[in-house]
Amino acid sequence: MTDDLPANGTAAGASSGAYRVLARKYRPKIFADLVGQDALVRTLTNAIASGRIAQGYMLTGVRGVGKTTTARLIARALNCIGPDGNGGPTASPCGVCVHCIDIAEDRHLDVLELDAASRSKVEEMRELLDGVRYRPVSARYKVYIVDEVHMLSAHAFNALLKTLEEPPDHVKFIFATTEIRKVPVTILSRCQRFDLRRIDMSHLTGLFRDISKKEGIEVDDHALALIARAADGSARDGLSILDQAISLASGEGARHVGEQAVRDMLGLADRARVFDLFEAVMSGAVKTALDLLADQYAAGAAPVVVIQDLLELTHWLTRLRVAPDGADDPALAETERTRGVVMAERLTLPTLTRAWQMLLKGLTETRSAPMPLQAAEMVLVRLAYAADLPSPADAIKSLGSGNAVSSPSRAAPPPAPPSGPRAMAVGSSSGASSSSAARAAPVSAAASAPATRPEPVAASTLPAPASFVEVVALFDQKREAKLAALLKRQVRLVRFSAGMIEFNPGKGAPSDLAGQVGKMLTQWTGQRWVVSVVNAAGAPTLHDQDLDQAKADPVVKSILEAFPGATVDAIRRADPET
Repeated sequence: MTDDLPANGTAAGASSGAYRVLARKYRPKIFADLVGQDALVRTLTNAIASGRIAQGYMLTGVRGVGKTTTARLIARALNCIGPDGNGGPTASPCGVCVHCIDIAEDRHLDVLELDAASRSKVEEMRELLDGVRYRPVSARYKVYIVDEVHMLSAHAFNALLKTLEEPPDHVKFIFATTEIRKVPVTILSRCQRFDLRRIDMSHLTGLFRDISKKEGIEVDDHALALIARAADGSARDGLSILDQAISLASGEGARHVGEQAVRDMLGLADRARVFDLFEAVMSGAVKTALDLLADQYAAGAAPVVVIQDLLELTHWLTRLRVAPDGADDPALAETERTRGVVMAERLTLPTLTRAWQMLLKGLTETRSAPMPLQAAEMVLVRLAYAADLPSPADAIKSLGSGNAVSSPSRAAPPPAPPSGPRAMAVGSSSGASSSSAARAAPVSAAASAPATRPEPVAASTLPAPASFVEVVALFDQKREAKLAALLKRQVRLVRFSAGMIEFNPGKGAPSDLAGQVGKMLTQWTGQRWVVSVVNAAGAPTLHDQDLDQAKADPVVKSILEAFPGATVDAIRRADPET
């Protein structure tokens, strides 16, 4: 049978020479040995002591928490006769009477264990129920233990209904299932239901430590924590992992299980390196993050497990953010606790929740991808590029103020302004034919270099512009195209100095242009900028200056002379590659 919950009791049964796995060797003998199921133990103990024994029990919970073991304990408790043969039902079976021994060895004639997955048909259920009316052969009660009861067919459930509602006094039914929602409510209403809880890590760690001592094996506390985390609330799963770890240590001629050995066995990444990877991703260091992932993959960590570790770390940091006392968990290593507190203070809740959503989606992609490593790399790249995006609240606030939403700059500085026009096209003043003027700018080193993603730069560290031309270039760099165009075409500069701009606006300039420019420059450079409107004449706009410079070009001048009345209509930069 499955779902046997081991505990910190003594070995069950005498040694027969054949090895017995820990999950069977340390199976509970009494209710007190059940781990992490205090409510169930208290209820069953009081019910048996007071004689309030139900005709049917429904035990539900995840795998490995003790459903089948509890069913066997109930059968032993109801049929135990004590060492002297005169005892009655008890919550502490003696373990030495004939009934206790036969039930423990799964050979009692009056305790029938059935697997509903292999006997799900109605004919088999009717055959089983035909024996209900006969009294037990030797025991006090005839007990039917049906495992995975949700696998029964609808007709089999219907055949069971009447007998389960009014069984003979000598018959008890005990059902176990992991899918309680698949059991008809008509069956549930006829049973006492017990939900066996997942076993928390502290109970599992204590259980594994006790069993390790009895086996003569020394296991590091951090290794026990890793096993308990991998067990995911299941004692049987955890004991299977512990059994494997002990075999690994014994194979090396030692009686000690270390943390690194458990990590290698489970294919887990080093916890410190998980912190390094998450920190690199959240700071936008893509190359560093990909190198760390490659190192962990080469060390044996599966890409899916790495993404799961990042998800777990994101969840833990979020909890630290809202409940800082979580850092006091004694199971945490000192370095893990220290780094976690620092990262939780630095990262905002919107950033953490966005990382959680992206990692959760990336986990599904990595599991289903034909090449999990490449899928995990793409998850990290997406997360790194999104790490500095504004939160929804910041985006809405920025839109409400009329400013375009922009994330902190990751781009390289804009190329230097072109030195002069190279080719211009002119059109007739009558409008019959017009074309655009073009200017070829020299290709700067930044433009010709391969496109790489620099490290993020905080807005407060951007250098202050030294001229009005650099102000316009900064707005182009920050992708504020509308404001950059207004500065080029509608601003006649009167005075410029560090932290101060005075200009005479054109007719097309909005009334709040000065306020917007001052606010953004202050935000980007970290120093206060005063931008004001004055009535002085001011210099020509940058656009007009470009037109004048274009007209002075010898080629353009010859064209204008060849076509009297033609004017320069517009200027555009030619493709550097043409």
